[in-house]
Amino acid sequence: MATHTKLMTSGSIQRNLLLFAFPLFLGTLFQQLYHTADTLVVGNFVGREALAAITSTSSLIMLMIGLSQGVFVGAGVVISTAFGQGNHKAVTKAVHTTVALGLITGFFLTFFGYFFTPVILTWMRTPSDVFTDAASYLRIYSLGISTLILYNTASGILQAVGDSKHPLYFLMVSATLNIVLDLVFVGVFGMGIEGTAYATIISQGVSAILSFRLLLTIDDVIRVRIRSIRLYKGYLGQILSYGIPSGIQNSVTSFANVILQSSINLFGAAAMAGNGSFMRIQGFAMIPVTTFALALTTYTGQNLGAGEYERVKKGARFGIIFAMLMAETIGIILYLGAEPLVRFFSSDPQVIAYGVTKSKISSLFFFALAFSHSMSGIMRGAGKAIISMSIMLAVWCIFRLIYIYVGLWLFMDIRVIFSAYPVTWSISAFIFMIYYFFVDWMKQKS
Repeated sequence: MATHTKLMTSGSIQRNLLLFAFPLFLGTLFQQLYHTADTLVVGNFVGREALAAITSTSSLIMLMIGLSQGVFVGAGVVISTAFGQGNHKAVTKAVHTTVALGLITGFFLTFFGYFFTPVILTWMRTPSDVFTDAASYLRIYSLGISTLILYNTASGILQAVGDSKHPLYFLMVSATLNIVLDLVFVGVFGMGIEGTAYATIISQGVSAILSFRLLLTIDDVIRVRIRSIRLYKGYLGQILSYGIPSGIQNSVTSFANVILQSSINLFGAAAMAGNGSFMRIQGFAMIPVTTFALALTTYTGQNLGAGEYERVKKGARFGIIFAMLMAETIGIILYLGAEPLVRFFSSDPQVIAYGVTKSKISSLFFFALAFSHSMSGIMRGAGKAIISMSIMLAVWCIFRLIYIYVGLWLFMDIRVIFSAYPVTWSISAFIFMIYYFFVDWMKQKS
């Protein structure tokens, strides 16, 4: 077995999942530190409006890259399933199709982000004292978004064949570089929010270069050969059939979050900064959630490809329970320690008050968020991405928006927006639970 690939179709289920998930956990931790460093530097060196600008753009950035992330999840399912079957020819064609998709996606997102950012920020009702900083940050970020897409492409390929370590190493280098450049550009040279954007795209570029240097040089089934990069017809269809539902789920959920952000914007810069600061903190609670969702997708894909149905069932139970316990433990910590944590980002009393309010309303419901994401990961690995897409769209998008629209019409209170998250997490978790226990979803895989 080549050193860059790992089958999870035999051996200890818990050991396989934990060994695969641990580098993902560290990688997600560094990724969160990556974004948190931007926020900390801007909040402490620039000011409240800049802090509001950088945190309020997160939903728009996710809207831009959400569809591509879903498609690459689909690519991971195709690659991991073929790898589990031992079909190396299929793995090779799926890998090169994935790289071609990454290059095309990066080009279009750069164009869209650079030219349409001001229009979308206006539509989001971004306050005038925040608008200039937000537009500047997003336009610079868009110029380097293709490097993020390429890193995600390479990372997805490696993870699909069981290599979660190398994406971690590259992300550690990138995150460390980003923190250093943030301090130099913003703290030393006083470049403001633009300095943060430049630090981000430079560090993302380094991670993309390191990732593809590996894929272009390794002696393995996933080696990328430039002359072989193209959209292979049969594999493109498979990737899109698995990935488009996940991509639509990501994009529409992100679109809904953009609308939610526009509602938060109505309450001013302090509310934007307070909510955004806590969302950065909440990102740490998401680490075990996203870690095991990714691990369960790869694990499920490989084991279903090998026909190991009982292993899939046991792995799903372990992954779900572990993710829920970890997420809820962090949620309790955030509930009790919200004020000092938000204070790291800003000393403004209003900003702190909004962040604490957000924590008190949502932190104790992280178990439901973990369950929903873990189930979504399992469904994607089983080739049932359309199931998770349907549930997420119905609950996290349509119902959430109706809840907020009606709630703000009755009570113009930001707590209505904050409460929408735990309410919809709980509903989706309940629906996923019914589906898991009463539908024979593994035997339906085609």
